[in-house]
Amino acid sequence: TMNTTVTPGSNGSAPCPRDTQIVQLVFPALYTVVFFTGLQLNILALWVFVHIPSSSTFIVYLKSTLVADLIMTLMLPFKILSDSRLGPWQLRAFVCRFSSVLFYETMYVGILLLGLIAFDRFLKIVRPFGMAFLKKTVFAKCISGLIWFFLFFISLPNMILSNREATPSSVKKCASLKGPLGLKWHQIVNNISQVIFWTVFVLMLLFYVVIAKKVYNSYRKCRSKDSKNNRKLEGRVFVVVAVFFVCFAPFHFARVPYTRSQTNSHTDCRLQNQLFIAKETTLFLAATNICMDPLIYIFLCKKFRERLPWMRGRKTTAPSHDNQSSHTDNITLS
Repeated sequence: TMNTTVTPGSNGSAPCPRDTQIVQLVFPALYTVVFFTGLQLNILALWVFVHIPSSSTFIVYLKSTLVADLIMTLMLPFKILSDSRLGPWQLRAFVCRFSSVLFYETMYVGILLLGLIAFDRFLKIVRPFGMAFLKKTVFAKCISGLIWFFLFFISLPNMILSNREATPSSVKKCASLKGPLGLKWHQIVNNISQVIFWTVFVLMLLFYVVIAKKVYNSYRKCRSKDSKNNRKLEGRVFVVVAVFFVCFAPFHFARVPYTRSQTNSHTDCRLQNQLFIAKETTLFLAATNICMDPLIYIFLCKKFRERLPWMRGRKTTAPSHDNQSSHTDNITLS
């Protein structure tokens, strides 16, 4: 929904003034920093992954994540110009109908792929020699393709059904461009999105409880002089869950009470505004995912690190370091 200075009250009668200065000034500036940072990081990642064959399920999932991040990155300039009111009203119509839909579609593609990456790490640790079909690149490519198809399938109607005439007044709120069927489908997609996040959230917690137990057991068994280095390597595997919780969890925690405030006729106007700012702040955190995902590539993908220009001079020292930590390979999964 586009931000407005005055919004109707939840009961449809009393207006609720909304100060949008922070949305029009602060967030566009922050999104601009994220855009340029994310663009550089993901172009670098693209260059690296072009030179890495898809030889494992892990790399297939990382490449799919990179595609989602690149699309999400390219949608940010439209959001920046629209939110800052620097573009014409036609641009805001484009944001409502297309770019914001793609932004959210790729966000949930990224969430599902993070879940698959966590599952892949879980299998490599818990069942390193079992369930072979889940570790084949053909399976990874098929499941990644299904994710893209499913998210595109449910997102496309949100573009098509935003078919009401766009005017300078109607584009102030994206819902105004949708008819009854469009609003109903939008709600269905919101519900599906919530199910996607909370399912991945619960599964990721379960995966990393088991992984944490394995890491703890490795600490107890390993008391050598290199245990400090081993702990650093073992800790890398937790970067996936860290990125997931930092970027996506706050947005979905804030989204539930915000949605309730929009439908509850007794919600105080001040609380509505506070929840609106909370939703916008956590949405910004979700957008920083395009800058955080490269941490996964660097910390968990050895082939990626070896292709980085500044790491090439250190390749000669890598084998000895790997030999010292060979007994932790099933945990680090580097």
